[in-house]
Amino acid sequence: MSARLRLGLAGLGSMGRNHLRIISTHPETTLTAVADPDPSALEAAVAQTQAQGFADPLEMIEKAQLDGVVVAAPTTYHLALAMAAIEKGVPVLVEKPIAASVEDALAIVAAAARRHVPVQVGHVERFNPAVVEMGRLLRGGALPAIYTIQSRRAGPFPARIRDVGVTIDLGTHDVDMLSWIVGERPTRVYAETAQRIHTDHEDLLFGLMRFPSGATAFLDVDWLTPAKRRNLVVVGDKGMFELDYLTQNLTFTSSNLERPELIDGYATTFSGNVAKIDVNIVEPLKAQLDEFVRVLRGGGRPQVDAEDGLWAVRLADALLMAASEHRPVDLPVLPERLPRE
Repeated sequence: MSARLRLGLAGLGSMGRNHLRIISTHPETTLTAVADPDPSALEAAVAQTQAQGFADPLEMIEKAQLDGVVVAAPTTYHLALAMAAIEKGVPVLVEKPIAASVEDALAIVAAAARRHVPVQVGHVERFNPAVVEMGRLLRGGALPAIYTIQSRRAGPFPARIRDVGVTIDLGTHDVDMLSWIVGERPTRVYAETAQRIHTDHEDLLFGLMRFPSGATAFLDVDWLTPAKRRNLVVVGDKGMFELDYLTQNLTFTSSNLERPELIDGYATTFSGNVAKIDVNIVEPLKAQLDEFVRVLRGGGRPQVDAEDGLWAVRLADALLMAASEHRPVDLPVLPERLPRE
């Protein structure tokens, strides 16, 4: 085994503390430096890990000797921190969303391409083992045609979020996931939003996405539900996948009847057989760091790269535009299919 990779962590909020735990316990990484403007959070992290502490994340990127940087600061800081790392030639794992706006995301994509620096985006659901197993089954032909997808990501209002609304903060998870499942980018979106609790931004999104293949997806995202819910239903010509992100439970219900026959004027109904799919339970954040380690050691494109992050923000922006203008928003057709990997 080669030497441990020296990582820096920018941000010690709720996700930052999770990254600190994962980096500190990973067999191939050492938390070399950590940065946060909150003195008490920084002091606790330094005491726990013996990492070098910085009040300014930009100073950490400039002065610490790092093999990679994990950016878990608030979304509005992602651009400055990612750009600083890229300009220094240090690979970046930036929490989702990659940036607060399409323009900022484009700047990161362009800089990463110009400097040939890998940028991985923390769409952690792609590394959920139930999602990975469903993707493997989809690639194997379990649903040759996907008809509909329903995605629900709901929970109580998080005290940590003030700079963006639920569409950018949570909805980017789902627009990325739904595109990955179908294997295409959507060509048309529509949405309704509401602002009930958040003082500055929307905290509820109902969104529709239409794909070139004819698949249709529905997003239900909010910060209003008193208990966390993370569910996905994928319906196709051979049956239906149901997935719970939190429990990593995955089932497949087969379709027993391709075309119903009328009997005395009534359509027959037959329930499909339900099979529970075995999933090797692992923490998605650890699997995501495994991927970052792979990129740092061997190079190559991350499974979720800066362009994926850009598209997630672009789709979230289109949903917000559709809601504010009360109209469907068309997107350019992209004929290439996305790999489910």
